[in-house]
Amino acid sequence: MAGDLLDNQGRGEAGWQWPSIHPEGRKFGAIAGALAAVFFLFGVGIIGWPLAGLTAGILAFFRDPERVVPQDDRAIISPADGQVSMITQVDPPAELIGEDGTGAPGLIPGQVTRISIFMSVFDVHINRAPISGSVRRLVYIPGRFLNADLDKASDENERQHILIERSDGLLIGFTQIAGLVARRIIPFVKPGDMVASGQRVGLIRFGSRVDVYLPAGTSAKVMLGQRTIAGETVLAELGEQKLLEGVSQ
Repeated sequence: MAGDLLDNQGRGEAGWQWPSIHPEGRKFGAIAGALAAVFFLFGVGIIGWPLAGLTAGILAFFRDPERVVPQDDRAIISPADGQVSMITQVDPPAELIGEDGTGAPGLIPGQVTRISIFMSVFDVHINRAPISGSVRRLVYIPGRFLNADLDKASDENERQHILIERSDGLLIGFTQIAGLVARRIIPFVKPGDMVASGQRVGLIRFGSRVDVYLPAGTSAKVMLGQRTIAGETVLAELGEQKLLEGVSQ
């Protein structure tokens, strides 16, 4: 299915398939699986069974399913699976504003809409590019490991800012934030790389959050509490500002 073109008129072929396991998780799964096998071999099932369950959990955490990415220049795609935990007006991080010393532009100062997506340990943790373009910045900042659902986690937790510039000059910044359990943010890209919308750009191990900063004049197309799917859910359409209301049921 990878690379296939599908549309809303029924073109293409789709079918369920087992998601692959990202290489970053295979080593952890192999270690847990080997330990489980050793305890089973010596007849210590009371330890072997929990380790077997841990192995399954690790492999599930690092699952990397294929996604059908909308091909629309107006669309800003969700970089993360999870729940929309906050939608608020904020100033973008200082690391994403203005020039960075190389002459490359950054985000313009001033308040914009920030969409925060919280990822639990049950969500897919592969993060994807919200637009196509060139990676202009990748800034890692060490920090604390507060609950990623807290607003102050954006400023105090370990995090990594990414800025992507589209060919027409549009800039989108987003931030990977470590949480209580997360202990490592792993990038798949570096400054200068070209990425496609929905392309895998990194992962955060074991529970975390992603903040997306929308361009001025653009509001969220998702609602507070809504579930998002990385590479598929449209977070916003450029230049569109519209009130959306939902009912929890």
